[in-house]
Amino acid sequence: MEIMPEIKTRHSIRKFENKPINRTMLERILDAGRSAPSAKNRQPWRFIVIEKEDLKKKVQTAAFGQEYVGQAGAIIAGCSTNIDYRMPNGQLSHPVDITFAISFMMLQAIHEDLGTCIVTTFDEQEVKELLSVPYSMKVIMLLLVGYPAEEPLPETRKSLNRVTAFNHW
Repeated sequence: MEIMPEIKTRHSIRKFENKPINRTMLERILDAGRSAPSAKNRQPWRFIVIEKEDLKKKVQTAAFGQEYVGQAGAIIAGCSTNIDYRMPNGQLSHPVDITFAISFMMLQAIHEDLGTCIVTTFDEQEVKELLSVPYSMKVIMLLLVGYPAEEPLPETRKSLNRVTAFNHW
């Protein structure tokens, strides 16, 4: 099994075809997120899939009008149910846990020949109200999933030796 093709071909898509996503594909994407690691295996997530056009447009408004948010075939809200837990290193676990889950979903979506884009620019309170997310929970990020309507330019990456060190900084 090789996953590097999915990793290397992943690009943020900001233009989607107006086309719904097959439910079986969506379930595989969600299952990939469910299978991600989490701090102490707490699995502190809930994933809300937004497919209804009117609700996608409202989420788009909550995302400060970013047009591509409303174009995606589905929007997956990555929510945390465990916002106070700190890992032994002192870091809050919920941003890390949800990022792992969304990353796994993103790779599965790429494997399904779908495009994705992570969105963190949104009014969380507004999104929580739209999706009936309980007060004590957080909406950490949104994952847009859909059929790409663009061929994005290749993204440049720093060379491996610029971002890697062995045994010391």
